Amino acid sequence: MRLRAVAAPDQPDVTPALEQLYRDFEQELLIPLWTEIGDLMPEHPRSRAVPHLWRWESLRALARQAGEIVPVGRGGERRAIALANPSLGGRPFATPTLWAAIQYLMPGEDAPEHRHTQHAFRFVVEGTGVWTVVGGDPVPMRRGDFLPQAGWNWHAHHNATAEPMAWIDGLDIPLQYFTEAQFFEFGRDEIPDEERITPDRSRSERLWGHPGLRPLSATSLTPPSPLLAYKWEFTDRALADQLAIEVEGYGGTVEPGHAAVRFANPATGADVLPTVRAEMHRVVRGAETAPVRETGSSVYQVFDGSGTVMVGDRTWTVGRGDLFVVPSWEPFSARSEAGATDSDSGALDLFRFSDAPVFEALRLDRTQHSNGKDDR
Repeated sequence: MRLRAVAAPDQPDVTPALEQLYRDFEQELLIPLWTEIGDLMPEHPRSRAVPHLWRWESLRALARQAGEIVPVGRGGERRAIALANPSLGGRPFATPTLWAAIQYLMPGEDAPEHRHTQHAFRFVVEGTGVWTVVGGDPVPMRRGDFLPQAGWNWHAHHNATAEPMAWIDGLDIPLQYFTEAQFFEFGRDEIPDEERITPDRSRSERLWGHPGLRPLSATSLTPPSPLLAYKWEFTDRALADQLAIEVEGYGGTVEPGHAAVRFANPATGADVLPTVRAEMHRVVRGAETAPVRETGSSVYQVFDGSGTVMVGDRTWTVGRGDLFVVPSWEPFSARSEAGATDSDSGALDLFRFSDAPVFEALRLDRTQHSNGKDDR
């Protein structure tokens, strides 16, 4: 540790006495606030992360190569390849609080059972054929499905088809890493036959997947969602209905041409995970979302369609599967250029996950819209 006396309007006069004071501070491992306040208390957030884009085609090709070379088993546990933000010192972190990765499972492969305190989810941009087994409940994974995985629950995966499958994983690994709160435990080495089944609906879906209906047998409720799969057919219908209502002149969208839904706990209406918020956005062709800044960071994946996204001073043309990061307080907006040739919905569909529940719980959430108005 080295303190340096600096001649500046907001600093003490540089004198031999000040130099000696700083040497004494160093000896006792003390740092005065007046030399650090600009970094510790800036006028607005200055994220260590930077906006960055990963192309799905490149990620999938590299995951395919890894599938041919790298086995799945104890030690590595998962064939997961994490996104590393270029400004975070080589750590496998997409943002200071969020972890994102592409996971790849070959035909007939099993990813062994384990559990960890990190809250997680899976989102499927393409493909089918893998079942995730959560607490003994086999849950099918199909294109467009969002599958939350609360921390400290046993889970494994198995590919029951003759084709490989890729999806993205999101976790709060960086948050728990920096708070030094994480735990991990190995489970069974093999999935038993009674859990290697391939039901069309999991038990959690059969119990909780009915809109507006809560089973009376559920007497003990916890913050994570008891529903283990949010099917694309219902997400798609909700977005389409919002836009249809808007066309009819009754509102229903967050702004013109921009429909959005949040994945919610069906028992409480709160976020599906304590530390992660997940949403799906649909922007019709030709529409552009208004720029917005938010505290906390986000990772987006293009589920369908094409368009242009603006993050801070960066602008990218994006297509299906591409992932990008929006760091804290960087302005973000998106313009849809999607159509019938590149999108099933004819619009730009964006999956987003963020650390918003953490910031809201700590009352550090703030949003600034393009008109300069702040929301708290």
